[in-house]
Amino acid sequence: MAGAAIVGAAIVGAAIVGAAIVGALCALALVAGPAGAQPAEISTDFIPVTPGPVAHTHAEAAEYADHHRGAAPADTNDFTCVPSAEHPRPVILAHGTDSNSYSDFAALAPLLAESGWCVFALNYGLAAGDEEYGTGDIRVSAVQLGEFVDTVRASTGAEEVDLAGYSQGATVARYYINELGGADVVDRWVGIASPSYGGTFYGLGAAAALLPGALDTAQASFSEALVQQLEGSALLAEVNNPTDTVPGVRYTTIGSSVDEVIQPSGNVALRSGDAVNHIIQDLCPQNRTGHFNMVYDPFTLALVRHSLDPDRYGLGECVPVALGTEIPEMIVQSNF
Repeated sequence: MAGAAIVGAAIVGAAIVGAAIVGALCALALVAGPAGAQPAEISTDFIPVTPGPVAHTHAEAAEYADHHRGAAPADTNDFTCVPSAEHPRPVILAHGTDSNSYSDFAALAPLLAESGWCVFALNYGLAAGDEEYGTGDIRVSAVQLGEFVDTVRASTGAEEVDLAGYSQGATVARYYINELGGADVVDRWVGIASPSYGGTFYGLGAAAALLPGALDTAQASFSEALVQQLEGSALLAEVNNPTDTVPGVRYTTIGSSVDEVIQPSGNVALRSGDAVNHIIQDLCPQNRTGHFNMVYDPFTLALVRHSLDPDRYGLGECVPVALGTEIPEMIVQSNF
């Protein structure tokens, strides 16, 4: 999920906004009737190569991205990068909904590059008529990611890569692995705030599921990718069955018990195979970081690095993080 445009709907006055959205879905269902899903529009992707500065907060990164369209996270997409013996697999980062690689990874990408990885990131899933990436059909975005994986492998000479996805990006990467044959060339998958089993948006998903045609017609107001991440969606059923993991790939999820978007927060965890499921608060109880702060929280960033190479890197320093950190800033940034 993720994305600045979701902040208001998911957080600000959750009960009021949720009721309003449910009402909108009802209206859409009444107008559109129980028609089937419309054919998915083909989205576009883009490889950013102009580096932006390291950012320290999500709002800071989103603001920079708004004014520097097409910026890449620092130290990414260097197609002359040669993987080291210590880090033979390039890391490819997959961003969230209504977002882009710079907005979500302006802190994580340079951390991984500084640690010795070749790091790459793609902007994918720009649906027709939208201004931000991560809005188109997740299935199409997964194809775009797979083509990017092929490009990275060809340029670096690496036989395998590791994938780290934030929010929707975790599902895009897992769809590529589970459904499109990516398991043949991926060793590790790390899902940060992964909507593995979807979110309810404070009850929105459950309410919409009761309305004939509501999930289909919701795409008139919300992106196709967002609807596909609701708990019980056909897309999630597809990627999670018969199992939510496939042999040959090492899976790790990193979730928060106070995630503002994925409710219940346990829906982040994978339920089959040998997946490792981390909860930030289990490892650092005083860190109350949630969905929007995770990719700029130093402890979470260190946990991602640990998940990619647990033998080389330990956990980060555990320090207090207040509940709601970054939410007001993201609301202001996305609305003004």
